[in-house]
Amino acid sequence: MGLKLFIKENISFIFFELLVVVFILSLFWLVGFRNINTAIYSIVISLVLIVSFLMLRYLFRRNYLNKISSLPTTMDDCLQKNAKTAEHFQVELYLQELYRLYQHEVQNLYAAQNRQEKFLNQWIHQMKTPISVIELLLQEEELLDKNSVQEEVDRLKRGIELVLMNARLEKFEEDMQIEQVNLKNIVTETINDNKRLFITNHVFPLIQIDDDVTVTTDSKWMKFVLSQFVTNAVKYTFEQNKKVKISVVKEESKVLLMVEDEGIGIPKSDLSRVTKPFFTGENGRKTGESTGMGLYLAKEICGKLGHELSIESEVGKGTRVIVTF
Repeated sequence: MGLKLFIKENISFIFFELLVVVFILSLFWLVGFRNINTAIYSIVISLVLIVSFLMLRYLFRRNYLNKISSLPTTMDDCLQKNAKTAEHFQVELYLQELYRLYQHEVQNLYAAQNRQEKFLNQWIHQMKTPISVIELLLQEEELLDKNSVQEEVDRLKRGIELVLMNARLEKFEEDMQIEQVNLKNIVTETINDNKRLFITNHVFPLIQIDDDVTVTTDSKWMKFVLSQFVTNAVKYTFEQNKKVKISVVKEESKVLLMVEDEGIGIPKSDLSRVTKPFFTGENGRKTGESTGMGLYLAKEICGKLGHELSIESEVGKGTRVIVTF
């Protein structure tokens, strides 16, 4: 196989060399030099030199040609080193870098698939709770408590929104629309969407944002991010009549949106890991409702939108989430 490939590769070179010999002999013939023996001698010498050159060239390239003539059975085959020329060495470097990029993409795809599968398993487990509660309420002979049913339906809606946003995150750029957005409007809409959550937990929102504050972002994705902050703020505020304050601070060319609660706070040991996928920490184990994906998705979305997300917290005093536009 290697020899056939070598002949195919050099057939044009052989014809070119023969053409050069014929041209030189024709030139000698036209100027009057017509010695047949000398012509034959020249042809033989030329052929010997061409064949010798091609044989040496083939010996240098034989291992390489045999390698590329056989189809690989594993990806590790491209890591074999048989180069003896600068060209072949460069080709091997190219293949090895291609292999490294391929392995990197495969690992990323495997990690994404594993993360998606783990998230779905946890999400399905979390969705069983509100469904079970609704079933129990329907089985009671007393008059159906609509508020309790609505509370569980809201939990289902939040869970469905979470899994949809996680699915859309893979094609974020196709679903993104950057524009100038009024920040107070987004915050107000988010609070209204979660008003039952506030009422049920007896927590009160406090908005301190000027009417003219605008930022460059995607309103739909930012509403989802804010919803995660608000949900966490209310969920981890166990005492009644506490507040969740949402305010804005302007710093030169930056706008800082802050969501502050008066909840239980995040332990210092967990603070650096709360945006990792599936990390629930001590607080998540207390409620038993955390998938560990809310703040992870918020961090990913902020990164894709070009915003900076930071979290400050003190146990027993509350948590502050800051988005810098």
